[in-house]
Amino acid sequence: MTLLMTLTAAIIATIIWYKDAASGKNRMLGTLSLIYWGAGLMWLVDSVVEYLELGAEFFAPAAEDMLNDTYLGLSVVVLGLIIWLICFLVKDPDGVFKKILFRNSQPAK
Repeated sequence: MTLLMTLTAAIIATIIWYKDAASGKNRMLGTLSLIYWGAGLMWLVDSVVEYLELGAEFFAPAAEDMLNDTYLGLSVVVLGLIIWLICFLVKDPDGVFKKILFRNSQPAK
C-alpha cells in the first residue's frame, strides 16, 4: 500500500510538473516529483526484498499490516509535501515571500 500511494503521488506530481513547465512558471514541482520517485524506488526495493523473504505470503497481508502500511503511505506523501514546501519557501523562486518580508520591515516615511 505504501508503494502504491507513493508511486501514485509521483505520477500525479510528474504530470502536474510537465503541464506546469509548458507555462513557464517555476513552482519547483520537479523537486516534489523527484522526492516521490525516490521514495517509490525505495519502497519498490523494500517490496522485492520482502517478497524474496516471504514468498507467496507477501500477497496475503493481515488487515493490521494493511492499515499500518496505509498510515505509513499517507505519512510519506505528507512528509514529501512538507519537505517540498520548506524548499519552496526557502528558494522563493518568484520572490513573493521576500517582498512580503521587506515590505513590512521598511521604515515609515
